[in-house]
Amino acid sequence: MSASLLRVTDLAVRYRGRRHQVDAVTGVDLEVGAGRTVALVGESGSGKSTTAHAILRLLPASATITAGSIRLEGTELTALPARALREIRGRRVGLVPQDPATSLNPVVPIGTQVAEVLRVHGLADRREAHELAVQALADAGLDDPRLRARQHPHELSGGLRQRVLIAIATVARPSLVVADEPTSALDVTVQRQILDHIDTLKESSGTAVLLVTHDLGVAADRADVVAVMSEGRIVETGPPREVLRDPQHPYTRALIAAAPSLRSAARTAPPRARTDGDPPAPLVVAEHLVKDFRVPRAVAGSGTFRAVDDVSFVVPRGQTLALVGESGSGKSTTARLVLRLMEPTSGSVTIDGVDVTALPPARLRRLRRRMQVVQQNPWSSLDPRLTVGQAVAEPLRALRIGSRAEQRARVAELLDQVALPASYAGRRPRELSGGQRQRVAIARALAVRPKLVVLDEPVSALDVRVQAQVLDLLAGLQTDLGVSYLFISHDLAVVRQVAHDIAVMRRGRVIEAGTADQVLTHPQHPYTQQLLDAIPGGSLDLAPLEGTTR
Repeated sequence: MSASLLRVTDLAVRYRGRRHQVDAVTGVDLEVGAGRTVALVGESGSGKSTTAHAILRLLPASATITAGSIRLEGTELTALPARALREIRGRRVGLVPQDPATSLNPVVPIGTQVAEVLRVHGLADRREAHELAVQALADAGLDDPRLRARQHPHELSGGLRQRVLIAIATVARPSLVVADEPTSALDVTVQRQILDHIDTLKESSGTAVLLVTHDLGVAADRADVVAVMSEGRIVETGPPREVLRDPQHPYTRALIAAAPSLRSAARTAPPRARTDGDPPAPLVVAEHLVKDFRVPRAVAGSGTFRAVDDVSFVVPRGQTLALVGESGSGKSTTARLVLRLMEPTSGSVTIDGVDVTALPPARLRRLRRRMQVVQQNPWSSLDPRLTVGQAVAEPLRALRIGSRAEQRARVAELLDQVALPASYAGRRPRELSGGQRQRVAIARALAVRPKLVVLDEPVSALDVRVQAQVLDLLAGLQTDLGVSYLFISHDLAVVRQVAHDIAVMRRGRVIEAGTADQVLTHPQHPYTQQLLDAIPGGSLDLAPLEGTTR
């Protein structure tokens, strides 16, 4: 049994609003042993990030620790003055925040930002701090760390920026690292690399890790202890094998049922329509698509970058084709070519028998009624100034479909289809949860009765239970309306639930394609197998423990 490094007892945190107060955390008890990983698991709003930020005393001004104790190696943190807290942050406790895009200074070189931790705490002079920063970047898995130290955040990918945050959190060799959703925005293969690096650093230095995540698969693979949070309380705690194979609390069981990485046999996609042995008629036919981008000051003599390279596929009517691949694989660019939001360098796209790539603007505008898109982030895809009703009716107004009364009736019908009350038509996006906002985005996409909907990572920003709800909704709408989906995703755990066919993309090319069953159960390309192996949660057999009941 490892010694207790962090002990949280009866913690309570309250947020003050203009009209009311919210008890975000109530009576939380948590213990992290030296060299151990504790995963704090729950949905958005469960209180897990508030608990993590309370430990670091980084709560916003509207939040107050109203009760409880937080002891780090015997030091009571709740009573420490600001100056003493600054001595602890970075030196004894490191933080890996969720979003590297907003957590790094865009105008300061990477190496300087890592070295700043050492200089602030007086652990090294300027020259030594720079050398230690380069070493920390190397330890965090960045290639050519001396070059990376001179670069700025915008010159790095999301995965590399997250590695920089790990270097910042660990360069002073703290006793505890708090990792707040450190991989939620990353591809599964990059996610695995980042978590591998955290594990390596933990094992080499004995650092303890408090891992905040909504992904039970990650918790299953990485944690020594799982603590499940719901409505500000920890409702279940124990080793992953016990908690996830024999959950005692209904909330834990609901999370497990919804987690895509733990639902290997689950399928949400409706069955293929019977076609008397003939293949279903194609709605979308993409042939030999190529997209080149000009690269200023290119090292290569051509001065171009080929993002999409000879891509061909078919989307059958009323079915789902998933384009799968990591960031930079070309899948989103391919989707834009299909929608003709971007002009291909060569190749063609035919939708419902019409060659989209050859249409003049006037005819293309009319064709827009047959194809719509649902973007990844429901926070940014809706105009905050418009009500829900106005947002859903926007395509109808833009394409001049129906009278005002007919548009209002259509909005009410669409809200009912996506399981939102009619009263939500008067609300604004800020008044909705993430899942509700994504339902509004789906309703807006369906407003003009399209035959094709392009879904660009539609659930990657959502919690697992909300993910499951949205995926179930999409499957039901496909059954009821006969709509076809082009589903863009980096996550095969999600794709295996919804897709009829899969095309795997890498470096702009389709490297493997076939039915979902063929690709997922008998992958032919090593890269596809790599994506499958990277799905978190695979190390845990969820068969019930011997002698237990559900």
